Amino acid sequence: QQLFLFFQRKPKYSATRRLLLKTKLLKKAADMLVAEEEKRKTERENTLNERVPPLRLSGLSVQELQNLCRELHQKIDVVDEARYDIETKVAKNEKEIEYLNHKIFELKGKMKRPNLKRVKKSADDMLGAIADTKLTKADFKANLKTVKKEEEKREEVTDWRKNVEAMSGMEGRKKLFDAAQ
Repeated sequence: QQLFLFFQRKPKYSATRRLLLKTKLLKKAADMLVAEEEKRKTERENTLNERVPPLRLSGLSVQELQNLCRELHQKIDVVDEARYDIETKVAKNEKEIEYLNHKIFELKGKMKRPNLKRVKKSADDMLGAIADTKLTKADFKANLKTVKKEEEKREEVTDWRKNVEAMSGMEGRKKLFDAAQ
């Protein structure tokens, strides 16, 4: 017991000190998360303000509004085409990555071989080993108990298409009724 107490380590910090440090770390992390979220929001607002200027619709005639709508539709089409192109590239890259990962997995599987030990045996020893395994299998089967099962009465399964005509009508129903009894 004295050796056990000798090897037992005392913590550098007390439990209350560790709890205080842990709470401070958690508060700092929460503050950092809030600051990061605010930073993301401001960056998003700035990029939206740069890319999408505010619309000024007051004082425009009907013709100018129609021209503005056409321009906006053209811009939307260009953005949709770019988005579609990027999505197809991403999907293609993901499929390629999956394919390459599968190939790597296959190659690793083929290259991994177990460490085999070299065993020196003569031909007689090998034949003796094969004969021993056959004998042990036969002995094992001989020692098993045999259990007799009652054979269930099974009707012979035939092709149903062959005797459709024979089983049709009232005669066929009579045969089925007689067979059930």
